[in-house]
Amino acid sequence: MTAGSTPTDSASTGELITQLAAQTSRLVRDEIRLAQKEFQESAKHAGIGAGLFSVAGVFAVFGVATLIAAAVAALALVLPVWAAALIVGAVLLAVGGVAALTGKRQVQEASPVPQRTVANVKDDIQEVKDATHDRT
Repeated sequence: MTAGSTPTDSASTGELITQLAAQTSRLVRDEIRLAQKEFQESAKHAGIGAGLFSVAGVFAVFGVATLIAAAVAALALVLPVWAAALIVGAVLLAVGGVAALTGKRQVQEASPVPQRTVANVKDDIQEVKDATHDRT
């Protein structure tokens, strides 16, 4: 009987184990090939999605720039163009400054160490120590 044949009632334990090893090895190889193919397809879709997000970002930037130009043009109806551009620029800088300060505060509040996790681990260690001392 070969490693690729089907088990029968007359097969010895050794032959059955050999078949099991061969079939398990083939199954693992097949599953690895399937996982590689699925990963490649997933990576392809992720790459296309990332590219489309980039295109969307570029168009969003152009859209915002157009809206800013429209704001300048609208103000230019009642003010000189240079004054309209100056006002819109000042507003944009103010919004950017507020966003920067808010972001800075958020970064400062962020802790590089997960405080609750560290505290939980310390509590767990202390509990194990206490349980160990109680047994002795």
